[in-house]
Amino acid sequence: MDVPARGNILGRFVPARYILAILGSIGMAIVYGLKVNLSVAMVGMLNNTAIRRDVIVNSADNNNQTYSDSSEIECKGSASGGNVTMDQDGPFTWTPGEQGIVLSCYFWGYFVSQLPGGRVAELFSAKWVMFFSVTINVVCTLLTPVMAQAHYAAVVVMRVGEGIGGGVTFPSMHVLLSKWAPPAERSVMSALVYAGTSLGTVISILMAGVLTANVGWESVFYVMGGLSCVWCVLWIFLVQDSPQQQPLISAEEREMIINSLGGKGAGHGHKKLPVPWRAVLKSPAFLSILVAHACSNWGWYMLLIELPFYMQQVLKFNMTENAVTTSLPFLSLWIFSMCLSRTLDWLSSNSYITTTIARKIATLFASAVPAACLLAVCYIGCNRAAAVALMAVAVTCIGGMFCGFLSNHIDIAPNFAGTLMALTNTIATIPGIVVPIFVGALTQKNQTISSWRTIFYVTIALYIIEIVVYTLWGSGEEQPWNKVQERSDSTETKPLNTTDKKSTVQ
Repeated sequence: MDVPARGNILGRFVPARYILAILGSIGMAIVYGLKVNLSVAMVGMLNNTAIRRDVIVNSADNNNQTYSDSSEIECKGSASGGNVTMDQDGPFTWTPGEQGIVLSCYFWGYFVSQLPGGRVAELFSAKWVMFFSVTINVVCTLLTPVMAQAHYAAVVVMRVGEGIGGGVTFPSMHVLLSKWAPPAERSVMSALVYAGTSLGTVISILMAGVLTANVGWESVFYVMGGLSCVWCVLWIFLVQDSPQQQPLISAEEREMIINSLGGKGAGHGHKKLPVPWRAVLKSPAFLSILVAHACSNWGWYMLLIELPFYMQQVLKFNMTENAVTTSLPFLSLWIFSMCLSRTLDWLSSNSYITTTIARKIATLFASAVPAACLLAVCYIGCNRAAAVALMAVAVTCIGGMFCGFLSNHIDIAPNFAGTLMALTNTIATIPGIVVPIFVGALTQKNQTISSWRTIFYVTIALYIIEIVVYTLWGSGEEQPWNKVQERSDSTETKPLNTTDKKSTVQ
């Protein structure tokens, strides 16, 4: 009897659903922070002087190919910045090809773990799937410095392990949100959770830049991995799979969540419903999410992983400038996504717009604005201030995806939210594998504006595809194939429900 009283006290101050959302956001921040820290730390890990010399020698040996187009205008760094990399050489001479493998191999693990992780989260426990995700990332991060000293292939193994953990984050959090988020708060809670990815990116890039420059690249992995252990303890004790399993919740909040979901998704058990694969794969609503997710992720990963290299190669930012200019836009992304989700939730809850319109508006922000900014960047040359401003606006508006298509799986099929997210995120992982290799191939011997212009054109084209497909076929309505499963489930259990009602009356 003491537990409910404790829950009532806690529920008055911090609703249990927002404890889940805040810890979920921090968990996403940890996973994304540990994913992107290598991009910054590698600037201090690599012996860029030796690598550049080897590239020039190899080019001379191969028919005297030049390193860049002599007609291309080369940008100059700031007066205080000097040369970007010559004074920051590290111990490793990984070739550009090996660097591309190290940066992209994370997504090998990410690709294979999502569907299994999504189904395990739906059928058993999303809480423990999310715990596994963060824990394996922490362990692999702490081991990275030792593995790097052994061989770059050992780092690849660690990154694949992190990717396996990272791949199950979105499916597991989607399952938890489907059980905890009232429809009127779904956009806000989804944005709060998933915007943790941008917050983690900000903190990780800034912290990694400071630690690499002042302490050493090894400290990036030890400090960030060690601090993340605290989350693992809090998650175990403060989060449960559903409101009915949570002792630290007020009776009023529990009833509100269950009633708002129509009594669905909030019980003790997990519905072991078979996924209607044929209906899913023929659904325009689902396929539009799939296309939007895949196209958007190309731009997301291009900016998330490759933006530091663009700032270094083309605009000649030094390490400190690079960390600041590439990280701060992710902070504004977090703020923008929270404001946009709050606004759209208010508009839809007051019947000014439908859920479908809300999702399309958010997705339009996340695609049309970055496309326009990248198009402008193609033609501003070496104007560093303008480039930074445009990139900042592009990254900021990408935050619309958190309350746009990324929340849409729960709208159209709450019973299969984890599996649907796993499906779209699996396909959307392909850009994460391709982008580093694609950028590396185009810039290996031509680190100039013209090469990056081609990269930006491809990204813009994919954004246009996303806009057209999602605007035409996106939907925020629950799909019939989700309701069919619920009806068959209730029919099978009708005698039990009758018994339950009698026992309740007694």
